Amino acid sequence: MRSGRARLDRTVVQGFYDRMRAVAPAAYGAIERDRAGDPGRAFRDTACGRLAASLDAAGLRALGMWAHHWCMRFYDDDTRVGLRLVREIAGRSGLGWTVDEVRWMLGESAAAGPSAAYRFTLPAAAARELPPAACGERAGERRWVSRSGA
Repeated sequence: MRSGRARLDRTVVQGFYDRMRAVAPAAYGAIERDRAGDPGRAFRDTACGRLAASLDAAGLRALGMWAHHWCMRFYDDDTRVGLRLVREIAGRSGLGWTVDEVRWMLGESAAAGPSAAYRFTLPAAAARELPPAACGERAGERRWVSRSGA
């Protein structure tokens, strides 16, 4: 990782991708259905809302990480539905975020750059559930979280 941040173990990162790959087909399908649907519907009545409701905390974290990753890669595309999903997951507490998950999302967010306006929404919410020093304040992650406005 850049900026002197500690690198995450490759096995840990591969585990994230494996977990995200497990939810990706359902997540992509839900996002596409919601793009074609009524944007004013309550989240629980959307395909993304039904998918989120069907998952346990670990599955919801994987879905959040996938949606976050997807939005960071395609922020210049129409990601309104994906961003809504990210915001909904960010609004849930007690999902059991790990330090490594938060660090990975923070790294993704930093790499996306300032044009991805909502890049810190989910990692900031997840980081708030961790003990204050868990994200490595010396490495600057807490600074990113506090600047995010999320």
